[in-house]
Amino acid sequence: MLAFVLRRLVQLVPLLLAVVVLTFALLQAAPGDYVTAVAADPQVPTATLDAMRHRFGLDRPWPVQLGLYVRNLVLRFDLGESFSHHRPVAEVLRGGLLNTLLLALAGALLAWGLAVPLGAWAAARQGRAADRSLSALAFTGLAVPEVLSGLLLLMLAARTGWFPVGGMRSLDWESLGTAARIADLLHHLALPAVVVALVPLAGRMRQMRSSLLDVLRLDYVTAARARGLDERTVVMKHALRNALNPMITLFGYTLGSLLSGSLVAEIVFGWPGLGRITYDAILARDQYLVAGSVLMATVTLVAGNLVADLLLAAVDPRVRHE
Repeated sequence: MLAFVLRRLVQLVPLLLAVVVLTFALLQAAPGDYVTAVAADPQVPTATLDAMRHRFGLDRPWPVQLGLYVRNLVLRFDLGESFSHHRPVAEVLRGGLLNTLLLALAGALLAWGLAVPLGAWAAARQGRAADRSLSALAFTGLAVPEVLSGLLLLMLAARTGWFPVGGMRSLDWESLGTAARIADLLHHLALPAVVVALVPLAGRMRQMRSSLLDVLRLDYVTAARARGLDERTVVMKHALRNALNPMITLFGYTLGSLLSGSLVAEIVFGWPGLGRITYDAILARDQYLVAGSVLMATVTLVAGNLVADLLLAAVDPRVRHE
């Protein structure tokens, strides 16, 4: 298992380099740079603009910029300096990454905590009213775009006042006690987490139903029923664990969809996470901040896939043996 983990970590290096090259190439394909946005102000002298381009290295060919960035990244783990924030990129991303991971974790707990039992319940009641109702809800969740669901929930919060309409904390956060701060954070987290979880919840619930139905048709399940075991024992003790194996392999991919879904939730609800930082950096053409954000997202996605592989090995002895 250790060799497997080390091999995956070694494979991460060329992947990250490819991501950096592709990010720089895409940014160069777009017209203008960070200084171009500053030049929109007619009061900024041309000499100041030239000095900014020289200071940020934007007056050099982009392959040279890329080479310097990769060298600093490999030798010093330096992600560069943000043009717009005037701070190191790692410092800018640190808080945003933690906030995004918090939102993604809440969305994952909500999606998987509901998808597995609801999918299993629907499979155990195949063809009944509960199965048809859950299928209709799942198809609705898959059909509604995340932007629309986010705007609808935002309208709900604005009209009812039950939830905050944006942000991560209340204005009186500093004066609250520890328990009150946790409650306030969860209050702000509720609607963004629902937006992040809706699409994965619908998809994983359908996949859980399909996986359990496949297992319930196997011979060993039929043999368990023939021994006189009740249906609940057959499903919970014999079929459910094997049905979870293919679901675990999807965990890493779910993390990727949660990260992309968090971008929508962060923009709609003003959640100060990695997605919002990346969006603002793209608009500002802050290339080092964009590259750092994409690198962070890539590392998180690969880590999710690695966790999924380790979880699968933990529950399936065949994977450990291989």
